[in-house]
Amino acid sequence: MHRRLFLALPGALYAAPSVDVAAIDRGRILKAADGYLKEKPVTVTASSSPRSAGGKHDFFSEGDYWWPDPKDPKAPYVQRDGMTNPENFVAHRQAMMRLSVQVPALVAAYKITGKKKYAEHAAVHLRAWFVDEATKMNPHLLYAQAISGRFTGRGIGVIDTLHLVEVARAAGFLKNVDVRPWFAEYLTWMTTHKYGKDERDAKNNHGTCWTMQVAEFARYTGNASLMALCRERFKTLHVPGQIAPDGSFPLELRRTKPYGYSLFNLDAMAGIAQILSTDSDNLWTFTTADGRGMGKAMAYMAPFIADKKKWTLAPDVMYFDEWPVRHSSLLFAGLALDKPEYIAIWRGLRADPTVEETIRNYPLRQPVLWV
Repeated sequence: MHRRLFLALPGALYAAPSVDVAAIDRGRILKAADGYLKEKPVTVTASSSPRSAGGKHDFFSEGDYWWPDPKDPKAPYVQRDGMTNPENFVAHRQAMMRLSVQVPALVAAYKITGKKKYAEHAAVHLRAWFVDEATKMNPHLLYAQAISGRFTGRGIGVIDTLHLVEVARAAGFLKNVDVRPWFAEYLTWMTTHKYGKDERDAKNNHGTCWTMQVAEFARYTGNASLMALCRERFKTLHVPGQIAPDGSFPLELRRTKPYGYSLFNLDAMAGIAQILSTDSDNLWTFTTADGRGMGKAMAYMAPFIADKKKWTLAPDVMYFDEWPVRHSSLLFAGLALDKPEYIAIWRGLRADPTVEETIRNYPLRQPVLWV
């Protein structure tokens, strides 16, 4: 692998890639983008649920693992950890995932070809979601991860907008639309409302995903102070609080989906490092006094990604067979830590899963926008 030059750009460390990601992904990008040119925007205003306490423009979702009480169907829902209730309202989440799949693919196609048709269609979706008064989403998550009979919304619901991270990244490549005002307003809500603060203070992947979102939205909107806050949280909270000395994520391993949650948290950690690293503050090489850091976390999970048969814990209660996919953490770490073996693993994995639950927990799908 050739050595890389590091180009210092505002708020990020970009490695001139030693692999041609655009060449590797060109076929899949263009095939997807050409299909998406025919797709019209679908926003939160296209569907609603009678269980939502919000209005037409308010995002609504329900807690995944909450079910009707078998003893009393009219009672508040009860929890079954790891078991998704198929009767929950998911239309808004599906619409946002659709946005997060289509817009980055369109912008990736624009980036590698220069053809304006891709940028123009991406802008149609962005305006519908974040600009047009008739169809846009309100910049808050007051009604996400609701639980029937218990809560109209929860801070834990902030993780639902993780799918806007790559949308924001994609929007930064476009000159024909500006959705920074929406993201700036959402940032204010995320960092000041109780729900946002509750999610910020979560110890596990929810806290990681709060930081990843704030980091990218702050980068897109030019909020240097919030970017600095996220760097500090990564070094003082996420790394020492979530990465064990052996590189594992104990809080994720305790769950009923330890393999999937570990991969998910690793990708979120890697996303933070990719967004926020600079040549004077490289989060990829940051370690605690006892050696915890991204290098240790990657070294722990990489063998289980390369060969899932080596996983020694119990399999996830659902969707275990759907993992792994082409995790961005492998590519980012391979470049940043000079680990060609990670890039080799990345190249051999599925890039475009079709199972909804897998797509939901795989938020960065267009690495050409990131390296």
